[in-house]
Amino acid sequence: MRDKFTGVGVALITPFNEDLSIDYPSLKKLLEHVMASDVDYLVVNGTTSEASTISNADKEAIFAFIKEHNTQGLPIMYGVGANDTNHVLETIKTMSFDGIDSILTVSPYYNKPSQEGIYQHYKIIADNSPVPVLLYNVPGRTSSNLSSSTTLRLAEHPNIFGIKEASGDLAQCIEIAHGKPDDFMLISGDDLLTIPMISVGCEGSISVLANAYPKEFTQMVHGGLKGKFTEVFNILGKFSTINDYMYTESNPVGIKEVLKNMGICNNNVRLPLLPASDELQTIIKEKFDLF
Repeated sequence: MRDKFTGVGVALITPFNEDLSIDYPSLKKLLEHVMASDVDYLVVNGTTSEASTISNADKEAIFAFIKEHNTQGLPIMYGVGANDTNHVLETIKTMSFDGIDSILTVSPYYNKPSQEGIYQHYKIIADNSPVPVLLYNVPGRTSSNLSSSTTLRLAEHPNIFGIKEASGDLAQCIEIAHGKPDDFMLISGDDLLTIPMISVGCEGSISVLANAYPKEFTQMVHGGLKGKFTEVFNILGKFSTINDYMYTESNPVGIKEVLKNMGICNNNVRLPLLPASDELQTIIKEKFDLF
């Protein structure tokens, strides 16, 4: 999987019209913006896409549109996650995997299962998925941590090729990097920690900021993967001035506000999220022009 998923994956947002229907012209504009740079793959139907508020029919239509407009032929990772294991299995059973290179599946949220429960959840998904599986650990959203020991246990499964680590715990990342099999990928799920994570063995990032800054984010990650840490530090420093505001009012509120300022799409989100507040709009307008 390294040939497909090393480097930068863009966690694509979903643009909405004022009536909150899918804004396909803006999605096309976003894809053109992203693919004008050297990003390595696309991540569809993830958290940043607002997948939890999009119907299955719309998810299918969005994916078909992205596949049609994937002019660079980039690999596609598709989000398939739920806190109901059987629901994930039913989705896998009924969906078409044509054009999907792997799935990204989040650790079960809300239920707060034990580590053994998390292990069994992922194992049965990997047993049934027709494409390779990337684990996704994001305790800030799931209220449970996929521990390094459970990750390393899952890393032995032949259909699990890596983990998107968004715990923010560098010690945990080091434990994974140190103990993992050679063919298991550690991928950053935290834009600002990507370079520190690369320094301990991470192989890239699934990025929110790359929606707006694909060229610069890719330069940073590719430079880091070549060991040019001094050269990429200036880019990382610029990202540090805006990164926190991407999450102040929850993702993807912040990044949509940046994209609005860039003229790529508007800032509409679906309830229970709200568009950026006046205060956040003012801050982002002052800060978004990083390069």
